[in-house]
Amino acid sequence: MSEPILQVRDLVKHFPVQQGIVFKKTIGHVRAVDGVSFDLNRGETLGIVGESGCGKSTLAQVLMRLEQPTSGSALFEGVDMFGKKSASQLRQLRRDMQIVLQDPYTSLNPRKTVGDIVGEPFEIHPEVAPKGDRQRRVQELLDIVGLNPEHVRRYPHQFSGGQRQRIGIARALALKPKVIVCDEPVSALDVSIQAQVMNLLGDLQSEFGLSYIFIAHDLGVVRHLSDRVGVMYLGKMVENGTEDQIYEHPQHPYTQALLSSVPVPDPSVRDRREAIRLTGDVPSPANPPSGCRFRTRCWKAQDICAEQEPELAVRRDGGRIDLELAEGHPSACHFAERHDHVVS
Repeated sequence: MSEPILQVRDLVKHFPVQQGIVFKKTIGHVRAVDGVSFDLNRGETLGIVGESGCGKSTLAQVLMRLEQPTSGSALFEGVDMFGKKSASQLRQLRRDMQIVLQDPYTSLNPRKTVGDIVGEPFEIHPEVAPKGDRQRRVQELLDIVGLNPEHVRRYPHQFSGGQRQRIGIARALALKPKVIVCDEPVSALDVSIQAQVMNLLGDLQSEFGLSYIFIAHDLGVVRHLSDRVGVMYLGKMVENGTEDQIYEHPQHPYTQALLSSVPVPDPSVRDRREAIRLTGDVPSPANPPSGCRFRTRCWKAQDICAEQEPELAVRRDGGRIDLELAEGHPSACHFAERHDHVVS
């Protein structure tokens, strides 16, 4: 496989917790993203899954330079994304990486027409489309995402939720990016509309050779589009692997619990599947547990889990790290074991 288009190593984003009105004092930090590493290959989709509050959206914001990282590194085509950059360098980076936001009802400016919204990137990057060609290009983008090109003068409130998300996708495509970060792009849509938008994203990836980082909490949605999947819990990546490895043979207890909660319509499959019910709430990212962060809700937890943070590594059954087990996939659990998941 070719060199990854995006390489992220030990990415950290902590938000200070401050006390006081006039003389503010930092009394702690919210560890939203706390040492995340992954690679994104050209033309593939990396799914990021986890419960609400695990740091998925913060990760997206840091990658898009909407938030500055506390530490860590990210290389886009071998170039440092977080180093000191000139305005022109940063502008080029943002042209190559675009984002589709979660809520189509708030991500579009209600005061602007669809033509202005989709065409706005051309104002910032005039080299992409000459001024006299922009209207044609906007209409072409609307046609690509399945909207009527003649609706360029309509406003966002005149479209449905699914149509608005298509407008957001058209805007992201305007600058011909190489990577698109999809931050829960279908979570606010009806199930039938979700399928349409997911199919559109798949078609666009095939047509334009796009790479996606697809963030979601719906495991079924992620499986539909992803080549590889990373599972996050409380700011950490606890397991990653191919789609088949994660869904068919999960190793980390948290991944197993997430998969067991996915509804299955077939009663015969449902009866054969092991149900895992987690107890307790997700701990605060401002005060995470020592050692393994999942241990307060894990049925396998032992003393070592509180004393030593498990490394994200390939393991044999029983948790022993095996550096030669090439066909395995990394998980961060002292007692990781292969779990053959019953799927529909």
